[in-house]
Amino acid sequence: MASLTLLLASSRRVLPTLKTQNRAFYPKRSFFLPRLLKPADGSFLGFGRLSSSTAAKAAEKGEDSFLKWFLLLIPATTFGLGTWQVKRRQWKLRLIDDLTRLTTADPIPLPLDPYEINNLEYRRVKVRGRYDHSRELYIMPRSPVDPEREAREAGRLSSSAETGANVITPFHCTDLGITILVNRGYVPRQKIRPETRMKGQVEDEVEVVGVVRLTEIRKPFVPNNDVEKNRWHYRDLEAMSQITGAAPIFIDADFGSTIPGGPIGGQTRVSLRNEHMQYIITWYGLCAATSYMWYTKFIKKI
Repeated sequence: MASLTLLLASSRRVLPTLKTQNRAFYPKRSFFLPRLLKPADGSFLGFGRLSSSTAAKAAEKGEDSFLKWFLLLIPATTFGLGTWQVKRRQWKLRLIDDLTRLTTADPIPLPLDPYEINNLEYRRVKVRGRYDHSRELYIMPRSPVDPEREAREAGRLSSSAETGANVITPFHCTDLGITILVNRGYVPRQKIRPETRMKGQVEDEVEVVGVVRLTEIRKPFVPNNDVEKNRWHYRDLEAMSQITGAAPIFIDADFGSTIPGGPIGGQTRVSLRNEHMQYIITWYGLCAATSYMWYTKFIKKI
């Protein structure tokens, strides 16, 4: 009982003190918080609005940082593509020089070793023998090789050149004892049939200088060869050899081997498209433009 009386007496002394402290605390909080959260326009900001605004600014800053470095990939990528085109142009120029050297070198006798022949593409060779005009093949449609005209019409959707065919004729090499295939050259459409160019169907022994060519793989959108109609669209040496009974050796006769009244030789296309300088200018130009835009957007304003 004495303990209970002591507890009640203590409670009476503590409760007034707490009430006094509560009355002193609440006015102080109500006095300072409005001064802290009340902006100049007189409106009040809550803790929720203040924290959400800070989070939004942080998110916006993170997005700007990501966008800044992501957009830097554009000038970096275009610079890499331009540098790659520089190397491609150097490679193409070396390839053109090699082809020019091979096609203008003095002709060598045609070797019989198939392995050696496979390493002689675009190399000039010479053979002597007779044509077998009874087993002609026709690669068509073809237009005559004219580097100057092709340079003028580069980039056009259509060409003004006439179309015809390249005449492929078995050629028995008297000095080698084998029969090969010779692309005698180009004839226009009205001269494809042999009877329309009898003057050029020589039976005598002749010497032919030409360029070694290897078999072709059919490219996309190129039609299949029609063996029955004798319409060939690409060089398939295996199929051509089976039809004519010749060895799978193929040469393009040069212009000097042209027989008057017959197909026009020199139909080897050795010119390669070299547009890499245009690509270099394009990619480096885009690199410079996008780099300046990136600098103006993210660096100059700072």
